[in-house]
Formats: sequence, structure tokens, C-alpha cells
Amino acid sequence: MVPRALQRFRLPSAITSFLLGAAASASGVLSQDPTLSLLATFGIVAMFLTAGLEVNGSELKIGARVIVQHVSVRMLLVLGVGALIAVGMAFSYRVGTLIALALFTPSTGFILDSLDTLGLEPRERFWIKSKAIATELLALGVLFIALQSTSMERLGVATAALLALVLVLPLLFRFFAARIAPFAPKSEFAFLLMLAVVSAYITRALGVYYLVGAFMVGIAAQTFRTRLPAMSSERTLHAVEAFASVFAPFYFFNAGLHLHAEDFSATAILLGVGAVAVCVPLRVGLVVLHRKYTLGESFRSGLPVAIALAPTLVFSLVIAEILRDRFAVPDFIFGALIVYTVLNTILPGFLLGRAAPDLDVLDTVGTPVESQAHAQPAELPA
Repeated sequence: MVPRALQRFRLPSAITSFLLGAAASASGVLSQDPTLSLLATFGIVAMFLTAGLEVNGSELKIGARVIVQHVSVRMLLVLGVGALIAVGMAFSYRVGTLIALALFTPSTGFILDSLDTLGLEPRERFWIKSKAIATELLALGVLFIALQSTSMERLGVATAALLALVLVLPLLFRFFAARIAPFAPKSEFAFLLMLAVVSAYITRALGVYYLVGAFMVGIAAQTFRTRLPAMSSERTLHAVEAFASVFAPFYFFNAGLHLHAEDFSATAILLGVGAVAVCVPLRVGLVVLHRKYTLGESFRSGLPVAIALAPTLVFSLVIAEILRDRFAVPDFIFGALIVYTVLNTILPGFLLGRAAPDLDVLDTVGTPVESQAHAQPAELPA
């Protein structure tokens, strides 16, 4: 109730849950707990499952040229900044790349959830959704390579295992559609959620965290929308959203429990604020300039899209945890990333002058065809 009550002040309830977890940890009221960790896992699985369900190949094809350019610029930015961080701070290139991913990868689930509350136009919603999803697909690929590239052997084995999962998922959906669904009505949600959790644990075992497996299941379910419409129907999507709205707060609260006072030294705070001052304007400026060049938009028209893509909440939290637990980066790096993601996540609500989104993850994101303006998708990229 507290996170929802504070939304009137444009403070995202995800951030409130995160800060409440930090306060509980600092006060000693609550420490890390296996039950909370399990609930948190359900939360992040549901968030990325829903994000995968939002992937629509036909929509991505509409603005393919612009989206490919956007993703290419983002890839060069991540690789370039990653190299600068690695050289400047004497980290390995893998660590530098992961930090760059945390700085420049939009949090797709959180961003899509915010679309209904930011008062954006249908055309703006389309581009935000398409660019966020495409960027996250790229980021997940880079994350996989960065985490598995300790040796060619490990990368090869992990890639083979991931490809096997990609091949098995459609077979499981076909089996469900042919053998189970006809005799078990309304079982789509349970099957989808179970498969997402299992796949998430598989990718976790591969060393690429839960989010990859859950996201893959969502995408696979979308490919079966013609053969098994109920699998990616609005009803199923709303069921997953409802599940996520219950468990997502546990993820953010549990993430807050992992914070320690020593993570937030003066160096960490200054570095985090500095990252906001440098990276957020850079990200916003690149999006606005690209849209002016490719779509002929004015700077003012491109700002809402660029600002809405600013939050990096979930991706930054995940990578910060990976950097601390697997790469033993200094505490001030972890703390700086936390400061950075908290600040950039609250920016859209204040800069766009709208209320911040609730934790009802990905709540009813309309497609271009469903917009109030009845705009045709083919006309959107013009």
C-alpha cells in the first residue's frame, strides 16, 4: 500500500519497494530470506515472460530500418563505452561491457508498463515499445556472450545448450497444443508459467540469469498465436500481468535487502550522479538526433520517446548483482550503478509531467492498430 500511495508524488512503486527493502535491511528488521528469494524469482520471471509476450515480429518489421539503426548505434555505444571503462578503470573488457550494458540498456518491462500513465501518443508508444524490445534482445545476447566468454569451450557449450532450449521450446508448445490443450481447457496460463520458471532456472544454471529463459518462453509463445491463440491472448497476458503485479514487488524489495551501507560511499554517490549527468543526456540526445535524421522529427517531438526510454531499472539491478557476486567489483561501482538506476528511473515521471507507473507490469499496451487515432501500422515509420 505504501508504494501505491507514494505514486501521487511521481515516485515509481518499484523504486519505493526497492527502498523499503533497503530500509528493512539497514534497520535489521528483515534480512535475506529463502522465501523472499523464491518470491523474487517468480517476480522477475513473470516480468520477463510478459516482456517476451509483447514481442511482435510484424510490428518490429514495420519500422525495421529505423530500429536496426537504433540498435546498431546502441551496440557501438555499449562496446565503445565498455572499452573506455575497462581501460580507464583497469577492469577486464567483460566487466567494462557489463557496466556499459547496465548504463545503456532500457528496462523494457518497466518502460512498457509506464506507457499507459505517461500520456503518450499512439505513434510515440509504438516507437518506444519497438525500440525498447529490440534493444533488450540485443542486450541479452551481449550479456550471454560477456558472461560465457571466459573460454571458447565454455562459450561453445553454453551456446549449444541455449540453442537446444530454443529448439525444444517450440516442440513443447506443439505437444501442449496437440495433446494437452484440447483436454485441459484454460490450462494455458499454468503451462506458460511453469515453462517460464523451468526455462529461467535452466538459463540461470548456464550462468545468464533467470531473465533470458523467461524472455525466450514469452517469444516462443508469441510464435504460436495462430495455432494456439489462447497462449498469447489478452486473457493470458492479463493473467501473467496479474501474477507479476503480485510478485514483482518482492523482486524489488528483495533486491533492496542486498544493499549495504558501505556500498554508498561518497565516491559511489558522486559517480552515480555523474553517470546520470553524462549518460542520460547522451542517451536522450542520440535518440532525438537519430529520429530527426531518419524521421524528420523536431527535437521537441523526439524528446518524449527518448525520455521514456531512460529507465534502466531491472537490467541495471541484475547486472549490478552479477558484477558484485561473480566479478567482485569494488563496492563503489555497485553503489554507483544503484544510484544511477534509481535516479534515471524516476526521471520520466517528472520530466514528462505525468504520474509514475505502477507495478502492474506491462499493463495493456495497445498496438498501433488499436490506438485511439486508428493509425495504420504501415504509416507509423513515415
